[in-house]
Amino acid sequence: MVSCSGLHRGVVFSLLLTAIATPNRLWAEVDSTYNTYGYPGLIDMPAAVSPPDAELALSFSHFHNNTRSTLTFQFLRRLSASFRYASIQNTHLTSATGAPVIHFRFDRSFSLHYRFRDETPRWPALAVGLNDIIGTGVYASEYVVATKTLRHNVRVTGGIGWGRLGSMNGFSNPLGLFGSNWRHRHQMDLDADTGGELKLGDLFHGDAAFFGGVEWQATPRLKLIAEYSSDSYDSEDGTTFDRRIPLNIGAVYRLRPMTTLAVNYLYGSELGVQLSMALNPKQPPFSGGRDPAPPPVVARGTPAAELLEVSVAEADKPALETRLRDALAAQSIELRGFSLTPTIARVVISGGAPNKTAQNIGRTARILTAILPTQIETFELIPLSHGLAPSQVTLQRRTLEREEFALDGSWASYAQARIAPAEAAALPPETSFKRFRPHIGVYLQPAFFDPDEPLRADFGLQASAQFEPRRGLIFSGSLRKKLIGTLDQSTRTSDSVLPHVRSDGYLYDRDGDPAIPELTAAYYFQPGDDLFGRMTLGYLEPMFGGLSTELLWSRNDSNFAAGIELNYVQQRDFDQLFGFQDYKIVTGHVSGYWSLQGGFDLQLDVGRYLAGDWGSTITVERTFRNGWRLGAFATFTDVSFEDFGEGSFDKGLMLTIPVGWVSGDSTQENYATVIRPLQRDGGARLKVAGRLHEVLRAHQRPGLKNGWGRFWR
Repeated sequence: MVSCSGLHRGVVFSLLLTAIATPNRLWAEVDSTYNTYGYPGLIDMPAAVSPPDAELALSFSHFHNNTRSTLTFQFLRRLSASFRYASIQNTHLTSATGAPVIHFRFDRSFSLHYRFRDETPRWPALAVGLNDIIGTGVYASEYVVATKTLRHNVRVTGGIGWGRLGSMNGFSNPLGLFGSNWRHRHQMDLDADTGGELKLGDLFHGDAAFFGGVEWQATPRLKLIAEYSSDSYDSEDGTTFDRRIPLNIGAVYRLRPMTTLAVNYLYGSELGVQLSMALNPKQPPFSGGRDPAPPPVVARGTPAAELLEVSVAEADKPALETRLRDALAAQSIELRGFSLTPTIARVVISGGAPNKTAQNIGRTARILTAILPTQIETFELIPLSHGLAPSQVTLQRRTLEREEFALDGSWASYAQARIAPAEAAALPPETSFKRFRPHIGVYLQPAFFDPDEPLRADFGLQASAQFEPRRGLIFSGSLRKKLIGTLDQSTRTSDSVLPHVRSDGYLYDRDGDPAIPELTAAYYFQPGDDLFGRMTLGYLEPMFGGLSTELLWSRNDSNFAAGIELNYVQQRDFDQLFGFQDYKIVTGHVSGYWSLQGGFDLQLDVGRYLAGDWGSTITVERTFRNGWRLGAFATFTDVSFEDFGEGSFDKGLMLTIPVGWVSGDSTQENYATVIRPLQRDGGARLKVAGRLHEVLRAHQRPGLKNGWGRFWR
C-alpha cells in the first residue's frame, strides 16, 4: 500500500473542491483530450470519451525516463485505434562494480479504445480498452471506464483495470466468479518476447485495481486534471524513477484549435510535458478549395443562349471542339474525345483528382450547355482513367437547367443521371495524342518506428515524366537525387533466414543516390464486358523489376470486384539503376474487394509473396470524399513467427493524403505512406503503381455516388 503525504492530499482536495464549486455559466464544456499514452483519457489513465469522428492525432509525451510518440485515429465514431512508439530508459546497478548502467528499450504497441455507451443526463458514458495486444507486453492492460459530466465544466471518471492498470493497490479479480483461471495472468518475459503475437488468453485476467479522476475546464482554453493512477510502473522504473504516490495533477492548454500543450506533475516526483496535434480529414484547410469558379448553366430560351440557336448540321464542329477543349482546360480537364449526332453529344474527358470525377462531370456538362447547339438534348460523358473507360454518365440538358439552383440539386441530378458501363466500341476517336507530362519537384521519404530510431527520412529532388502516345499505353519514370537524409544510417544488418527481399532496405537507401525508383511501360486494356487488364514491364519499384500482369472483373454497379495478378520479377541492384541481382521469383495473388457503407473498403489477397511464402493479407480502409484514405493491414503466411523474427508477422497502417486537400488546388498528386512497426521479409508484396482496382474505383457507379456531392461545385 502506498500512501500520499498530507501536502499532496491537500493539493488534490483543493483542486476537486474548486472545480465543483465553480459556476458552470462561466466556461465552455469540458474538452476531450489525449492522455500520455496517446489515446482518449485523463493524464495517465483512460476516460470514456472520444474525439470527433475521423480525427487523426499525433501525441508526444515525456517525463523522466519515458518518451512516447502515438498516432491515434478515430476509425469509427466510437472506436479509436492507436499505434505507439516508446523509448524507455532504465537504470540498473551492476553486481560487479555497482556503477549505473543505462539501458534504452524501444517498444512498439497498439491500443483499441471503444466507447460502447453514450452519456445521458442520468447515466455515464462507458468504454472498454485494450493496450499492447500485439506488442511485447510492456504496456499490456485492459480496462472498463465510466465518465460523467457533473456540471457544465466538470467531468469525473472512474474505472477498473487489469494488467498494468491493475498493478497498484490491486485486488483479486472480480471476474474470478466465472472461474479461478480469471485470477491468474502470465508474467511477460520482456527481454525474450519479440512482440507481434495476439495474446488473447490473458485479457481481463489477473489482479484488478480501481482508477479515477476529475477534469475541470477552468477557461475555454485551460483544463485542469487530477487523477488516481492504478499503474505501479513495475516494468520500467529501474532505480531512477521515484514513484512516491499514485496521484497525478496536470494542466492542458489549447494553443490553437486541435493543438494542446500539457504540463503534468506525476507520482509526487516527476514533471512531464505533452504536445498533441490533430487534424480531421473532413475539415480541409481550404474549405472551398482553390479550383476556378464553376461555369454557369446556360439555359435555353435566355438571351445568353441566342447564339446557340443553330442546327447541328450548320454548326462548325471543329470550332466547337476547339472552344470545348479550351473551356475544359481552364477547369484542369482534358478533352480526349468528341462526337455529335442531331440530339446527342458524346464527350470523353480525363484529368483531375479521382475524388473530383463527379465534379469534373458536372463542370463539363455546364460547359456543354454554353457551347453546343440547343438541339443537343443528351450529354454522354465518359471519364477516362489510365486509358480505361469504366463508365458512362448520361445527363439530360433540361435536368441541368432545372436543378442548378435547387436545394436538393445534387441528389436530384444523381437520381436522374444514368450511369452505365461505357461501350468501348462506341468511344469517339481521340482528339489529342502523345501526351507528355514532365514534372520536377522535391520528395520526402520517411521511415517511421525503426527499432533503433523513431523517425528517419530522406529529402531531395525528383524529376518524373509520363508519356502516353495512345490511349492505354503509358510510359513513366522518375529519377531521384538525395539532398539530406538519415535512411542510410541504420546500423542493423539483416538476420533474416528468409530471402532478403525487404530487410536489406537500408542498403538500397545507402547506395541508391542518385536512383531510378521506377521506369516502366504499362498497357491498360478491356478484353470484355466488366473485364479490365493491365501489363506493366520494367523497373517496377526500387527493389524489383520485371513483368506484372493483372486481370480484374469489376461490374459498374457492383460493390464487389475480384482480380488475379501474376508477376515474374528479379531483385534489383542496391544502387537502383539498371542492374539486377541473382534472386528471381514468380509471385501473385487472387484478390477480392468489397465496398462497404460509410466509405469503408475491405480487401483480401491470397497468394505467394516475394520471399516465396504463401498466405493472405486482409486490409480495412476508410476513404473520405475529399480523397483522404486511412487503413490497416495484416499478413499471415506459412512462415512461422520464429522464422519471421521480431514482430512475428507483417502489419501496419496506411495513410494517403491528397495534395489538393492541403493546397486547395486541383491535382492528382497524393502523399502516401505505410507505417510499419518493422519491415521484415515475410509477407512482403510487390509494389506496382496503377493497380486496376485503384485506377477504376472512383470512376464506377459506387465511387461516383460517393463523390456526387461535388457535382455542382
